[in-house]
Amino acid sequence: MTDFRALLGALAAERVRFVVIGGAAATAHGSTRLTNDLDIVYARDRENVERLVRALAPLRPYLRGAPPGLPFVWDATTVLRGLNFTLDTTAGPIDVLGEIVAGGRFEDLEPKSLRFDLFGTECLCLGIEALIANKRAVGRPKDLEVIAELELILDRAPRRR
Repeated sequence: MTDFRALLGALAAERVRFVVIGGAAATAHGSTRLTNDLDIVYARDRENVERLVRALAPLRPYLRGAPPGLPFVWDATTVLRGLNFTLDTTAGPIDVLGEIVAGGRFEDLEPKSLRFDLFGTECLCLGIEALIANKRAVGRPKDLEVIAELELILDRAPRRR
């Protein structure tokens, strides 16, 4: 089971710049679907990557699906040489993404994001319109299923003027 409070708290404690996307963002907007992991897009400047590494290091991140014992070093060099990491941690799974389809990088997503209090941590979550666009672009069956619910939530939201 994923400890969202621990994951988000660790990121916030180190002042990591990130945007919550995926199922956790959908839930923040009112989706009733449950998610098993936390998906974030992080800023890729060296200082932020170092903060990200410090935040997750105590949670012993390891590549999800990799055979036990496969050498993996969680440090800034690894993150800067890579881009997207699907990790298992002692607090549960987290996808640490440098870029996403139909969204881009942190700098592209930040203006399309809103502040939410998730599990006691204030953080940026991808706005519902951008979240719908991203889920449509990814096109997995589970993403397509949630689009109808998100569109209904969007239609029922008070109109901004």
